[in-house]
Amino acid sequence: MTQMTSLPGQGMRVALFATCFNDTMWPETPKAVVTVLERLGVTVEFPLDQTCCGQMFTNTGYAREALPLVERFADVFDGYDAVVAPSGSCVGSVRHQHATVARGCGQPALADQATTTARKVYEFSELLVDVLGVTDVGATFPHRVTYHPTCHSLRMLRVADKPLQLLREVRGIDLVDLPEAEECCGFGGTFAMKNADTSVAMGADKAQHVRETHAEVLVAGDNSCLAHIGGLLTRQRSGIRVMHLAEVLASTERDFAAENELGTAGDNPTNQPTDRPTEEEVTA
Repeated sequence: MTQMTSLPGQGMRVALFATCFNDTMWPETPKAVVTVLERLGVTVEFPLDQTCCGQMFTNTGYAREALPLVERFADVFDGYDAVVAPSGSCVGSVRHQHATVARGCGQPALADQATTTARKVYEFSELLVDVLGVTDVGATFPHRVTYHPTCHSLRMLRVADKPLQLLREVRGIDLVDLPEAEECCGFGGTFAMKNADTSVAMGADKAQHVRETHAEVLVAGDNSCLAHIGGLLTRQRSGIRVMHLAEVLASTERDFAAENELGTAGDNPTNQPTDRPTEEEVTA
């Protein structure tokens, strides 16, 4: 691990927006975000009053129902240097929908507040690369990995290759290109429920491309997409696991050394918690 002479995040106060999906289903992901940021010297706080960003309401036309969530988000995350979330989908909603919802509901003052707040809300890879100026976070992950760029991060936030920049600096990683990488996986939140057959067909195409890479692990920046693709990969008995980018970046050489000493590397080779729900449980 490279010794950092100065910590790029020293003196920076960042709020973690865990997102309701991660908080409910994938709590190890926001924990990994904290691990990485604290390693870089960032002071991370978790505002306990945070809740959903309201994306499910806004995406289905329930703007007035989303309004209290927009107001809460703007109030809860006021006063921080930055806000980080391990979800391009939720960050996209905050940036592109909150002010519009407030303005459409006749709340111009809230729209201004939401606009101000949105300017300092970052998807995880954006905060690392654009704000902290870091691509090497001291991670080690000796596995064959392929990366899926999720739609909201790619098209709404335009994070481009920032996640790949971070992955390329991970020690021991064998990073392979994913065929047709920019094709949607078919999840799309409520789309997956309203158009289940289409969603599964799109996911099957994505799963096939993942299998073509012979990767051990599929990585992405949104656990919603990973749950969808991972469920299909599990049902196909592919042997390919899914992990959020933050969890890969949080892994260190010490983690793998400890696993080898305990003789557990074969059972839990990526330091993932054994009590995490399986993809089959998520998609059942």
